[in-house]
Amino acid sequence: MAETIIDKPAVSVAVIVAAGKLLMIRRRERENDLPWALPGGKLEAGESPEQAAVRETEEETGLTVEAVKVLGDRVHPNTGRLMHYVACAPISGEAHVADEEELAEVAWVAHSEIPEYVPYGLFEPVQEYLDAAMAGAREAR
Repeated sequence: MAETIIDKPAVSVAVIVAAGKLLMIRRRERENDLPWALPGGKLEAGESPEQAAVRETEEETGLTVEAVKVLGDRVHPNTGRLMHYVACAPISGEAHVADEEELAEVAWVAHSEIPEYVPYGLFEPVQEYLDAAMAGAREAR
């Protein structure tokens, strides 16, 4: 019997843009065909998607962020998980591999490089947000 989204905990991810680049992480163990992802993880009991995105970003990357807005929700086509996408703004710290058991690498990715990291494309509301948020950096080149 196939797993349904009810069998898997919901996940919240942070969409973080700073200096015209998107923060991405590479996990030590892949989930399906996802080598690179956005920082995030499972919602804990009583936690909102915004709270989970902020907490997971700090735990994984050491970067303190604040939630700006929820960009959208969907069942991820590759993982079958309910996903919450939250735009976040950096407050303090430098992104690095803070959780060495879970992460292998972090990267700040230019708009033009996103397809190299996410060849299957991003969730449309996330892509639209990034197109707008990273527009200045693209024009500055």
